[in-house]
Amino acid sequence: MNGTTNVSVRMDTELKKEAEALFYDLGLNMTNALTMFVRQTVRNQGIPFEITRAPNAATVAAMKEADRIAHDPEIKGYDDLDALLTGLEK
Repeated sequence: MNGTTNVSVRMDTELKKEAEALFYDLGLNMTNALTMFVRQTVRNQGIPFEITRAPNAATVAAMKEADRIAHDPEIKGYDDLDALLTGLEK
């Protein structure tokens, strides 16, 4: 090990309390837990868990519409920009 350094992290007070309680139950402290997270991040070369964002209602509606359009045989599609522009001119 090449020594240690201090890292300052700002977070919501309640979140910190909840995390400390959880880590305590797991036999860890905040420093151990954050060090474990950073080690796994470096080892995986990325965040060691899936990060997702649930789509809101407007996004879900747009996705459904896009799927409907993509599978509707009566809606004409275009394979390239020139064909699209020609279609728009008509």
